[in-house]
Amino acid sequence: MSEKVLAIENLDFGYTKERLLYENFSLHVNTGEVVCIVGASGSGKSTLFELIAGNLQAHKGKIHAARISQIFQDPYTSFHPTYTLLNQIKDVASLDGLDALCESLNLEKRLLEQKPHQLSGGQLQRCSILRALLMKPKLLLADEPTSALDNITGLHVMQLLMQCLDTVGLLLITHDKALARWCSDKIIELKS
Repeated sequence: MSEKVLAIENLDFGYTKERLLYENFSLHVNTGEVVCIVGASGSGKSTLFELIAGNLQAHKGKIHAARISQIFQDPYTSFHPTYTLLNQIKDVASLDGLDALCESLNLEKRLLEQKPHQLSGGQLQRCSILRALLMKPKLLLADEPTSALDNITGLHVMQLLMQCLDTVGLLLITHDKALARWCSDKIIELKS
């Protein structure tokens, strides 16, 4: 039976009271479900993730989210530059399942002993995905998780994320409408 991992009810939010990005916005995500958020730059996609994560406060409405982990669009800003990736992952997640996930992500474990700037963007994005999955979330917020990856690796990563759906609900930001149509149960298009 699926479990509700995100409930947003009647949300109002804007950076100014005169111009709301969200007005009376509601959204539910269950385990096993992929919901894609699409829209132009500035339409509020990343703002929605900030609200769900509790980094921004809604003017009105309620947000209830189960245990969250995030995959950020820019992996270089999601890791501290002076610590090894393994130390940063150990700070927030159990290493249970590390070997299998590294293999699934085609990620050599030795790379985790490196600092972020020593990896390519694609390698670092796969480390970001590794960290997010090792956190054992109920709700996975993924902001353009494949944008730093080539097409084949991106497809492989999306297939891996889809395999996690028995225990996770996935809220995905993407500009790629073909990807959204391929993987989602529901598509929400935000207007700017």
